[in-house]
Amino acid sequence: MAWNEPGGPKNNDPWGNKNNNDQGPPDLDEVIKNLNDKIAKLFGGVKKGGSGDSGSGGNRFGNNPPPTYLFVIVAVIAIGLWALSGIFTVDQGKKAVVLQFGEAYKTVDAGLQWYAPGIQSYQIVDVSASRSLSIGANQHEAHMLTKDENIVEIKVAVQYKVSDAEHFLFNVRDPGLVLRQVSESAVREIVGKNIMDFILTEGRSQIAAKIGVLAQEILDRYKAGLLITRFTLQSAKAPLQVQDAFEDVNAAREDKERYINEAQAYSNDVIPKARGAAARQVAGAQAYNGRVTAEAEGETSRFLSVLTEYEKAPEVTRDRLYLDAMEYVYSKTSKVLIDTKGSNNLLYLPLDKMMRGSINMPSGSMGEAGETGNYQKGNQQSDYRSSKFSTNSSDSSRARPSIRERR
Repeated sequence: MAWNEPGGPKNNDPWGNKNNNDQGPPDLDEVIKNLNDKIAKLFGGVKKGGSGDSGSGGNRFGNNPPPTYLFVIVAVIAIGLWALSGIFTVDQGKKAVVLQFGEAYKTVDAGLQWYAPGIQSYQIVDVSASRSLSIGANQHEAHMLTKDENIVEIKVAVQYKVSDAEHFLFNVRDPGLVLRQVSESAVREIVGKNIMDFILTEGRSQIAAKIGVLAQEILDRYKAGLLITRFTLQSAKAPLQVQDAFEDVNAAREDKERYINEAQAYSNDVIPKARGAAARQVAGAQAYNGRVTAEAEGETSRFLSVLTEYEKAPEVTRDRLYLDAMEYVYSKTSKVLIDTKGSNNLLYLPLDKMMRGSINMPSGSMGEAGETGNYQKGNQQSDYRSSKFSTNSSDSSRARPSIRERR
């Protein structure tokens, strides 16, 4: 008879399993009690059989540990974990906006920060990074109308950064799109107030500065939280259809400026030289005037001094003037006069060297009065010794140069 046939023995399971239909499911109270015992042991409760505090067997806290104590411990642990999960770090150059129930609560700077999880949240914004935006990539953005009803093609580059993290996150939906529209509007307004020649030539830097100021004013009114750091006008040119004509105009304008600069450079070179030459001639004329005047005054003074001496000794002064005149005349001639009376020596005269004035003439007696003379070609000098010039007046007059020598 098989072990599992109806009516057979019930405990003949070949695997050792015994069917005990009398055993029911485990008691729920017993499961809860076992769980409480394990929690009590975990937090310090120890089960003892016969040695209790009051003589009755049981654990440290009795059969049921106080639930309030356990709840407090669990609550403290849960609060600690909750508080630790709210710590976050904000990097340098960034700011975090803390939201409370979805509304901006506060803005915190870089460092270790905390928020209440479940109640608050946060968003980090980089406020130090420089961002860029280009306008004029397509014809719709680039073509603009000027004041004189011409069309120019404008391309600009905008560099900006976040100035207010809260405004950047919540005041506008798309800050980049807002900045693009505001910049394009400002460019069209400023370009429409200026003529084409001014935009294409010397007014580019001024126009870029005005566009940047106007765009920043509009962003401030919108409270977009953006700050324009640099606004650059990359290119400003005529449309492609008339580009050649405008290039010719620009070339002519550049030639005009070049010619003006060359003329100015020539003027700056010639005028100072002419002024210097005029000043030099004036100075030379003044110097000549002073020299002639001084010479005339000197001649007058010398003539008066000679006149004074002539009035004192007319004969001596007259002879002295004669000798000075003859000395001046003979100093200009190449003839040599030699007295050979009373001398039997043969004289050798190196006339070629005498003409150059490098050899002194030999001395000899001239006349019966016993006068001697020394001559040197080129710088004729005469030393007359005569008894009739032995007076004091003749010595004083000989010391003074002659009128012709002074000239």
